[in-house]
Amino acid sequence: MPYTATFTPETLTRADVDASRGPLVLEFGTNWCGWCGGAQPHVQAAFEQAGANVPHVKVEDGPGRRLGRSFGVKLWPTLVFLRDGVEVEKLVRPQGADDIVAALQRIA
Repeated sequence: MPYTATFTPETLTRADVDASRGPLVLEFGTNWCGWCGGAQPHVQAAFEQAGANVPHVKVEDGPGRRLGRSFGVKLWPTLVFLRDGVEVEKLVRPQGADDIVAALQRIA
């Protein structure tokens, strides 16, 4: 599952994420967020550069959304890189593709 373009309403629970196997990237934000839109070229480029087949789930975040709170999300976009349900790295408002590529390589 390569880069995902659209944030979707929360469908995963924290238990689902904790039970996941292999690499996983959760990206928290919204489709209307300017910071999120500005980061998308970097996120997309990183997934293309890394060449990793890492699942990328864009989670629409906001008040009352538990999954984002469980990862301490306060600013958008926040990317959480997981391996076997365990957080390996978190990037908040990435400004370029390099940090994202490095994090992808650590979990792939």
